[in-house]
Formats: sequence, C-alpha cells, structure tokens
Amino acid sequence: MRYSHLFTKTTKTVPADSDSVNARLLVQAGFVDQVMAGAYAWLPLGLRALRKVEGIVREEMNGLGGQELQLTALQPKENWLQSGRWDAVDVLFKIPSQTGKEYALGPTAEDVVTPLMKTFLRSYKDIPVAVYQIQTKFRDELRAKSGVLRGREFLMKDMYSFHVTREDFAQFYEKAKATYLRTFARCGMNARITESSGGAFTKKVSHEFQVETPAGEDALVICRGCDYAQNAEIATAKVGDACPKCGGVLEASKGIEVGNIFDLGDRFTNSFDLTVSGADGAKQVVFMGCYGIGITRLVGAIVEASHDDRGMIWPKSVAPFPVHMVMIGAKDPAVAERVRGAAEELERALSAAGCEPLFDDREDARAGEKFADADLIGLPIRLVISEKTLAENAVEWKDRKTGEQRMVPLAQAVEDVRVFMTA
Repeated sequence: MRYSHLFTKTTKTVPADSDSVNARLLVQAGFVDQVMAGAYAWLPLGLRALRKVEGIVREEMNGLGGQELQLTALQPKENWLQSGRWDAVDVLFKIPSQTGKEYALGPTAEDVVTPLMKTFLRSYKDIPVAVYQIQTKFRDELRAKSGVLRGREFLMKDMYSFHVTREDFAQFYEKAKATYLRTFARCGMNARITESSGGAFTKKVSHEFQVETPAGEDALVICRGCDYAQNAEIATAKVGDACPKCGGVLEASKGIEVGNIFDLGDRFTNSFDLTVSGADGAKQVVFMGCYGIGITRLVGAIVEASHDDRGMIWPKSVAPFPVHMVMIGAKDPAVAERVRGAAEELERALSAAGCEPLFDDREDARAGEKFADADLIGLPIRLVISEKTLAENAVEWKDRKTGEQRMVPLAQAVEDVRVFMTA
C-alpha cells in the first residue's frame, strides 16, 4: 500500500466531540470516520487492524471447539416476548415494519441462538456443543461515548455453549477463561479476570476481562499481590482492606471491559423449552453459557492502552502493516531517482517476504510531516530511505514502541523485519 494511493489521510484537526484518546487518534490517523454519534465507518487502515483482531479471536474460538455460524441481526419480536425481554432490555432497538410487524435489531443473540439449537439438539449425545459468530450488533445507548468503546453499532464475537451437566459447563467455563486471557495477550493486551454482576443476563456472578488504564470506564478493586479483582459495583471488600485471597492491600483501579463470560444456567433453555433426551430416554435440562468479546471495543482499548503524545503504538500482532517505509527525496534528480529505486526494490522484497509495508512515497511532503504521520499511525517499525542512508547502503530503523534507532544494511533489512515480526 502506497500512501499516495491511500484515499484517507491524516489530519491535525481534533474531532470536536472526541471525549477519548481512541476517538481522537483513530480519526486523526484516518482509521475511522464518525458517521453519527455511536457509529463509525472503518476505513482501510482501521479495517486492517480490526480484521487482525478478528482473526486472532476466530483462531482462539476455533481452538476452544467453537463452530462458527452467522445469525440474523434482524430478530423476531416473538422470540423476545418468549424470553420475557422485549420490554426489559432498555437498549433494544425496536424496528416497525410496513407489514405491521415489529422486529429487534440484535444487541445479543440468546433469543435467536437458543431456538436454533432446539431444532438440532435432540439427545444428550449431541452435547456439549459451542457455536459462535462475529457480527455487527446494535444497542440504543442513551449516550454513546468514548469513541469505539461504547457505540450504537459495533462488531462483537458472541459464543454460546450447551451442556447437560453443571460439571461439564464448569469445565468449559474455565477453559474459556484461559482462552480469553490468551486471546487478549495475543492482541498485546494484559487483561485481568474480574468478578462482576451478570446484569440482565443472570443473577449469578459473571466474569469480565478488564484492561487497566486511567481512561477506563469501570471502577475496579484489585490486589497487586495476586489475581483477585472485582468490579466496584459488586465488591465485597473495599480499597485499603486486606485481600480476601492473599492478605495483600486492595487498591482502586480503572479498566476497560474487553470481554465477558456468563453462566446462563437454564434461563434461556427454559424459556424456549430446549431439552434433550437423556441416556434413560427422559427429558434432560440443558445448561447454557455465554461468552462475548467486543471486537471494535478491543481495538479502541488497544489504542487507549498503547499510545503516547505523538500517536498510536500498535502491537505488532494487530498492526495494519508491520512496517512504515518513509522515502526522503533529494534535490538532485539523479539521486532522487536512486532513492526511489532503492525504496521500491525494498517494498517489493518486504511484500514477497509476507511483510507488506505502508510506503510513504509522497514527493511533495516534507520529512518532518512524514515522520509525524508515521508516529501518529503508529506501525511497529519505521524504515527511512534517503540520500544519507543510501550513502551507507542502509536504511534507518526505528522501533515505534521503544524509540530505538539504528542503521541496518539494505541487504539485511527484510530478514530483520521478518525476525522482529515473528519473535
């Protein structure tokens, strides 16, 4: 991808209603465009990062044994009436049709996945089973805020598991915890498992996965000496108290919720009369779990947790491109031609090695402008090719995260990038 061909460009203008770092930086860097409050268009650079996150989530859900499907976002009112949630969920978009019917725009999928599973699950031999989807969801938030962290339209992974014993569910639930922690770690995030309220889903204690950051919306009570953490809304111990798990002193913190898991019990399977025949032929209760990850929300959390005063700092696993190549022209036309030739040759070599760069090939932009754009976009590596570096038959390497700068021989640059990205 050449920057001169990229239809989006960076801007120094700060969005008037940007109330968070992710809202400001994602817009300024040309990753997203706000269409209206709570709804963003994902532009080429932003979409590449979003798809990287989505790919990691999909790999981990498949590894957990989930089977991917795609449910409808438009959901029957009858299902929501049957679950008793049509008038109980205040963020539900209710869509009237010219046919006289009403539909729901799905904020979640329990009300459609449960009757779907009823169609196919007949016997205890069909269970356990877990299905998931990555789908656009809709919630009629009274006040959409914090950029892509809390929107009215967002991309979410929701998975549902079905079990015939509480013991089997508990085992899967613990596997899901470990899978979630690994998923967030692969995205460059250190998430904490935090006990929280089940809200409208269940009266049981559920678990959130929180990324600690001063910009977090959620107040947490945590222990630095162990993994104890609770959402302040349900905390049974207060800041300054002894940790009930290890005896350490509890601290206050803030976090961004990037995932959650719920023990739904038989709440929805009862509503839709989902049972299976047991080994003795008798009807058997089915227990259900729900496991969500906000994909767009996770991208916003990454920006909130990984940035500096110059721009974003993308973890290499989810960066839109691994390398930001910057070509600095020369006054002498012959030298400028050699610089461009060397840059284009490096671009081809990187792409052939699976490390496609974002190549700032602009000839009408000053070096300072290009460097500022590279810092704002925040790709893991910046490689500068100029008259000065060519004189040494090298490129200037800069690590966006550490700030480390060094000269790398041109012949070695591709291998160094490959090693860096796979380390």
